[in-house]
Amino acid sequence: MAAAQLTATSVSSRGLPTFEGLRPSAIKIAAFAPLKQGLSQRCFRPLVVKAATVVAPKYTTITPLADRVLIKIKEAEEKTSGGILLPSTALSKPQYGEVVAVGEGRTIGKSKIEIGVKTGSQVVYSKYAGTELEFNGSNHLLMKEDDIVGILETDDIKELKPMNERVLIKVAEAEQTTAGGLLLTEASKEKPSVGSVIAVGPGPLDEEGNRKPLSVSPGNTVMYSKYAGNEFKGKDGSDYIVLRSSDVMAVLSS
Repeated sequence: MAAAQLTATSVSSRGLPTFEGLRPSAIKIAAFAPLKQGLSQRCFRPLVVKAATVVAPKYTTITPLADRVLIKIKEAEEKTSGGILLPSTALSKPQYGEVVAVGEGRTIGKSKIEIGVKTGSQVVYSKYAGTELEFNGSNHLLMKEDDIVGILETDDIKELKPMNERVLIKVAEAEQTTAGGLLLTEASKEKPSVGSVIAVGPGPLDEEGNRKPLSVSPGNTVMYSKYAGNEFKGKDGSDYIVLRSSDVMAVLSS
């Protein structure tokens, strides 16, 4: 993390000085104390300005180790599907990217386990996964393979191919009325934690490096933990969620 230190004399009453080459969104104030009346400027705590992690230009390649994967982040959408320009505050953090480099894999027991994605694959990853860095003028994430939830070669989330023990679920629609027939407002509709399984991953690895099949299958109606997984909106307008099989609590049947 690049860092620069300023003394009290470099801070004006109109705000912080600008720094050429640093984006405003990348600057974080680690420590700042306003100068109180009657105190000497020597008592002013140092101001530390930190910029986003940047790989120095002299390094031309990044080689992930073990089960790490380097992903180039897909830029956030600046317009809605209807062409409406979005303000910067409304831009959602992207969870999609392209794999640009992979590690050599890892060893479990006596088995050598290769990375389950290849260079060029389009993937979806956990929202807060990995270490973000700027490389070759683009934003990248360096993360563990386990933080990748699935491979998505199209722009429709229902065609996601889940990784490992991940499960793709189409969320059931919230009830429109109460048991007594009263119409519910949007604010009062309870978020459902029931849905239909669309696709499942190949399963987790055991201590010998073999895949263990999941206990749920496509077509199952399941109940899952309420605050688990990563949520997505499908092109069909439906809600989808990708979560670990351990967050599936029960299979439901009528």
